Amino acid sequence: MNTATTAPIIQTSRGKRLRQRLGNLAPHLILIAYAAIALFPVILIVMNSLKSRSAIFSPWLPPSLPSTFDLVGYTTVLLRADFGRYFFNSLTVTIVTMALVLLTGAMAAYALSEYPFPGNTWLGLYLSLGIMIPIRLGTVSILRLIVSLGLINTLAALILVYTAQGLPLTIFVLQQFMRQVPRELKEAARMDGASEYRIFGLIVPLVAPAIATVAVFTMIPIWNDLWFPLILAPGEATKTVTLGAQLFLGQFVSDWNAVLASLTLAMLPILLLYVIFSRQLIRGLTAGAIK
Repeated sequence: MNTATTAPIIQTSRGKRLRQRLGNLAPHLILIAYAAIALFPVILIVMNSLKSRSAIFSPWLPPSLPSTFDLVGYTTVLLRADFGRYFFNSLTVTIVTMALVLLTGAMAAYALSEYPFPGNTWLGLYLSLGIMIPIRLGTVSILRLIVSLGLINTLAALILVYTAQGLPLTIFVLQQFMRQVPRELKEAARMDGASEYRIFGLIVPLVAPAIATVAVFTMIPIWNDLWFPLILAPGEATKTVTLGAQLFLGQFVSDWNAVLASLTLAMLPILLLYVIFSRQLIRGLTAGAIK
C-alpha cells in the first residue's frame, strides 16, 4: 500500500479520534459550567460576609476577595442575637425529624413492598399525593390543629409538621428500592426463624444509598424553611436559624454584614452533611436512574 492510499485513512482515523475526544469533553464542560453557576451565589455570600459594609456595596465588578478581612458581621451575630440557641433549635428539629421520617417511612415502605394486602396499590398512590400537593396549602388547618393541641411556640409542632411533609417522598423512594431486594434473601431469613423486625433490620443496610438520598432531600427543606417557624414557632426560645436571620432585616435599615454572616454559618451543616453522605447520595441517585 502506497503513501497516497494510506494518507486519507490516517486523516480519517485522526478526525474520528478528535471528534470522539470533543464528544467526551462536552459533557464535562457543561457540568463544570453548571457547577460554577450553582456555586457562585454561595461563594459570593461567603466572600461578602468577610467584608466591611462599604466593601460589600463597592461598585467594582466582578466581585473580588476582600482586601482586608472584617468579622463585624460574625461579631454582630454572636453578640446581638442568640444565634447559638437558634442553631441548636434548627439542629434539634432537623435531626429528630429525620430520625422519625427515616424510621417510620422505611417501615411503611417495607410493609407496602412486602405484604400484598387489599388496597396496597391505592394506599401507595394516596401517600404519594403528598409529593404533588404542597403542605403549605393546609397552613390554616395545621395552625388550628397545633393551637388545639397546645403545641404553639414549641419545637414539637415543627417536628410533627416536617415529619408529615417528609414521609410521602421517603415512602415512595424506599418502596421502590426495597422491591429490588431479592425475595430469596427474605425467605431464607424466615426459614432460619428470623422475625419480621429482624428481616427489616437486615434489609435496611441494603438500601443505604436510598436512605442517604432521602435524608439529604429531607434535611435541606427543613433547615432552610422559614414559613412554618414564622407561623408555628415565632417565639424567641423556639426560633430557628432562618427565622433568626430575619432579625437583621428591617423595613428601612438592614445589617447586611450580619445577614450574610448568619447565612454563611447556616450553610455549614448542609455542607457537612453532603461531605458525609456524598458517596451514598451519588450511589442512590445512580441506582435510581438505572432502575
